[in-house]
Amino acid sequence: MNVLKFGGTSVANAQNISLVKNIVANKKADKTIVVVSAFGGVTDSLLKTANLAASQNQEYKSALIEVENRYLAAVKELISINGQSKILSKVKSELNALETLLEGAFSTSEVTQKLSDKVVSYGEILSSYIISEYFIEQGLNATLVDSRTLIKTKDINGRSAVDFESTNTNCKNFSSKTPHKIIVAAGFIASSENGTPTTLGRGGSDYTAAIIAAAINAEILEIWTDVSGMYTANPKLVKQAQAIPHISYEEAMELSHFGAKVLYPPTIQPVLSKGISLVIKNTFRPDDEGTLVTKNKNEKGKTVRGISHIEDMALLSLEGPGMVGIPGISKRFFEVLSLAEISVVLITQASSEHSICVGISADNIDKAVSIVNTAFEYEIERKKIKSVVAEKDLAIIALVGDNMKSHQGLSGKMFSTLGKNNVNIRVIAQGASERNISAVIKETDVKKALNALHEEFFEENIKQLNLFVMGVGNVGAKLLEQIRLQSEYLKENLGLNIRTIAISNSRTMVFGENGIPLNNWRNILAKGKKADKPEFFDTINQLNYRNSIFVDNTASEAVAATYNSYLKNSISVVTCNKIACSSNYTNYKELKNLAREYNAPFLFETNVGAGLPIIDTLKHLMASGDKILKIQAVLSGSLNFVFNNFNNETTFHDVVKQAQHEGYTEPDPKIDLSGIDVMRKILILARESGHKMELDAIGNKSFLPKESLDTTNNEDFFASLKKHGASFQELYKQAADKDCRLKYVALFENGKASVGLQHIPKGHDFYNLEGSDNIVLFYTERYPNQPMIIKGAGAGADVTASGIFADIIRIGNF
Repeated sequence: MNVLKFGGTSVANAQNISLVKNIVANKKADKTIVVVSAFGGVTDSLLKTANLAASQNQEYKSALIEVENRYLAAVKELISINGQSKILSKVKSELNALETLLEGAFSTSEVTQKLSDKVVSYGEILSSYIISEYFIEQGLNATLVDSRTLIKTKDINGRSAVDFESTNTNCKNFSSKTPHKIIVAAGFIASSENGTPTTLGRGGSDYTAAIIAAAINAEILEIWTDVSGMYTANPKLVKQAQAIPHISYEEAMELSHFGAKVLYPPTIQPVLSKGISLVIKNTFRPDDEGTLVTKNKNEKGKTVRGISHIEDMALLSLEGPGMVGIPGISKRFFEVLSLAEISVVLITQASSEHSICVGISADNIDKAVSIVNTAFEYEIERKKIKSVVAEKDLAIIALVGDNMKSHQGLSGKMFSTLGKNNVNIRVIAQGASERNISAVIKETDVKKALNALHEEFFEENIKQLNLFVMGVGNVGAKLLEQIRLQSEYLKENLGLNIRTIAISNSRTMVFGENGIPLNNWRNILAKGKKADKPEFFDTINQLNYRNSIFVDNTASEAVAATYNSYLKNSISVVTCNKIACSSNYTNYKELKNLAREYNAPFLFETNVGAGLPIIDTLKHLMASGDKILKIQAVLSGSLNFVFNNFNNETTFHDVVKQAQHEGYTEPDPKIDLSGIDVMRKILILARESGHKMELDAIGNKSFLPKESLDTTNNEDFFASLKKHGASFQELYKQAADKDCRLKYVALFENGKASVGLQHIPKGHDFYNLEGSDNIVLFYTERYPNQPMIIKGAGAGADVTASGIFADIIRIGNF
């Protein structure tokens, strides 16, 4: 004998009820008891209607008509025309009785608990009647039983509780005597010993099913709902959540207690005590496996089975020196809350006995503060205990699993994961059974925390990175293309799932909460909203994704000025923009410190040498204990391209134009040719070598005429290059006469740095540096005579994008 329970969504309308019929018809058991809820949403509608009536609001009549129309429409859709008359008559009769009750509430301006129970019971009374008649018309051997005749309640301290002795007898007698194969029963409703209608409270339909299943010793209890079982996390918040195929009763109750809505913990107690298996299935996907709930048969190696949470929580803290060593303080505290019918969800107490902290529903926090302060008024006046402290806008997250107690390091893993994602833990609690580890966090951090923990414990080492990209010119566009082409490789080989959540240029910006398709990002961005840097930052904060990375592909000083805000919110920064790291030393150092403090990497490998591993190599040299003696380098791919292509047959103006056209220079080429770009690069290397230095301390003997340096736009700048063409040709001639090449060289030695144009003779490491290549010579204590040399392409959109991409992957591997 099986018991099936169908929730409100499963019987919300005629179409869904037909699915229920198909499921029931396919059952092979000798007898099947089908427990049904009210149509989805009807219970809330009936409570609203009763409250409107009690407040003498005539709108209750309209609300009642809406409920009536739903049931009448279901009859007309489910039942053939020939069979409708009798059923419609019965439904209208029940609705008339309901209307009379509501008129009573209207006239007395009151809804008593007894009246409320009567009103809401009509939801299940009508749904069970209509469904049973539909089953019969469809040829099923079905009958309806009034659950009020089976489930009896008794009054215990003013509350209704199930009288299991009489209930069990009633259920056994009816199931054994009825000749029908299918028995339809209403969930949620019961009656007292004298026949007065009562209800079973929250989760009542599940409770009805569990009571009946236990009473008749059913083989299995099936809970049919709108999800395919219990999940490793809430699938609405964690897209990668998976259905759990098999779970223990205890694990199911823990998950349900901490917010999993599929089951309400007290309701499954009857089947738990009998050891009857329970399965949770999806009415809309009946072939899905669902979740089987049994005695503890947790698979070997399965530690954490699920992650759950409760929102709308608050903390109530009582503390003070007068609590230490004083018996009865805890008793008084909890007694005050109990008498006010305030449920405590979580408890933690300092071993010093100096404080007690409890988690309660946010709805009760103001009331709790008032009554606790009143209860301890004497101690508070004498400053033995402080006034109670309340914290709101919190949530509880919990890891759940039977086998957690036998595995070391789970707590550390949990807290480390949360810490890496800047999720502050306010309170920690663990049950004596070690079946769950709970933490109280900000409610705004719930989604990020759940996803980060789910990724850590369930996703087979797949780490999700969420990119927010600003700047999609040459470099930015190449970066997005590289990410698109490598996405599958990164998932399969490095376990990285990179999503581009936001893209912005100087005109528009666009956000895609589940990622922007990179095969069509240009069209999507063109239809975006007006670009706004503060709004861009605020939206990233509001999304609050784990592993968030801000990627700056601009050369904007305004964008560089926002890095500290990102880092303070644990958003990593990857940038090819040199302005921040070459700004004043205090700002540079603050950014580095913020990155450490908030566990948010700040990577800028492409600040020097584009995609070459120059900064990374320097960091490794320093970390291994080596000391930098001298750095000699050609650091401008732009200037190297210019001087490699400049000769007595070309003009300096034309070569610079070519470099700009091919993307080797900044949008403003004067930044490259003035030497400021190289100054910034050698400054960054000096700082990364451990030296405190400012940009104005670097010597720069510019080869540009003063008129060129004083220009304010590209048109005037290029005009000045034409005007002074002869002086540039003279520079070339002087080098050629010495059989040398012109190279723009940066030097750092003995704590001093300089940049400038030099004549490089044959045989020097710089002489044969071709195209836009860079080269860096690191002279160190370990490499004093033969320097460590890093050489390669140091400019161009492709290599710069690849350097940014490499920094993003580094963060993924942290």
